Amino acid sequence: MADPLEARDLRARVQNTLDSFRIQEQAVLAPLGEPATALLDAVFSLLQGGKRLRAAFAFWGYLGSGGQDGDPAIRAASAMEVFQAAALLHDDVMDASDIRRGQPTAHVALAAQHRAAGWYGDPDRFGEAGAILAGDLCLNWTDQLFATCGMTPEEVARGRVYLDQMRTQLMGGQFLDIVESARSWRELTTHERVESARTVIRFKSAGYTIAQPLMIGAASAGADQRSIRALSDYGYALGEAFQLRDDLLGVFGDPATTGKPAGDDIREGKRTVLVAYLLDTASHTELERFDGCLGSPELTEDDVHWVRKLAISTGAVDRVEELIEQQAAASAVALERAELTDEARARLVELISVCTARAA
Repeated sequence: MADPLEARDLRARVQNTLDSFRIQEQAVLAPLGEPATALLDAVFSLLQGGKRLRAAFAFWGYLGSGGQDGDPAIRAASAMEVFQAAALLHDDVMDASDIRRGQPTAHVALAAQHRAAGWYGDPDRFGEAGAILAGDLCLNWTDQLFATCGMTPEEVARGRVYLDQMRTQLMGGQFLDIVESARSWRELTTHERVESARTVIRFKSAGYTIAQPLMIGAASAGADQRSIRALSDYGYALGEAFQLRDDLLGVFGDPATTGKPAGDDIREGKRTVLVAYLLDTASHTELERFDGCLGSPELTEDDVHWVRKLAISTGAVDRVEELIEQQAAASAVALERAELTDEARARLVELISVCTARAA
């Protein structure tokens, strides 16, 4: 299959749904005047294009479990993309990220508008407040899109259980991420560091990226608990592999491809599995320099190059690659236990490769 998302061009159908939703909500916000445009732009700049993985997993979870293709399935799947936008808007504020997909992040763009207009107050605070509100709006819109997707009330109620779980787990995972970025890892063993980083992945990324969209779709269509558990195991394993790959790209990725500055995760001080493995075997001298790089806003290109060499020479990269392979294999085994249509199973098998490919 040329495109694992295919169901008569799933990406285009999701984009059309989101474009129509913008027109609908623009009318609601019209009394705000010009400020409404800035708020909508902050959201919908993140909803243009993209991989549409979350929509795909919800869609194939639904169709694969007996649901019918149609506008309700697409609207429900599109809600997953709006939820991702909420997560990105808030995450960029918390991480003080300047660039997302090669463009200024929402809080940076809004701060620039404040400066250009010569308004009163702190432009950065204005930008952060606007981005937080845009993220909150996306959380509301996620509920709205899903609740009004056109599925039967019974289908919506079944999916809602996992939608609520997704929201709660993401917020917990986000908080755990900032805790791990703030506390010292010096007194922890390598095993404890790795497990801490993997717990953040499970709650912050793996759930809302793959596992929970799949479960939302499958549960909505009436899948039994045995099949939902199998899809959960598939989703969390593959979601971890996906994030581990993203962590490698955060250090080694080409900014032209990733849309983020080189070494951004090091600059932000992310406590990843890669960092845990690096700390395990680096020399005392190497650790001293690495401590000065991790979380440094003044990280230079030479520093990034040095960290990359260190990650390779310590074997950290190879160990992460091995873990990616293990989790990808575990996801394939779990998928065998799920009751699915042949087409959905084939799509989900192909998505294993898509999510773990060595490119952004």
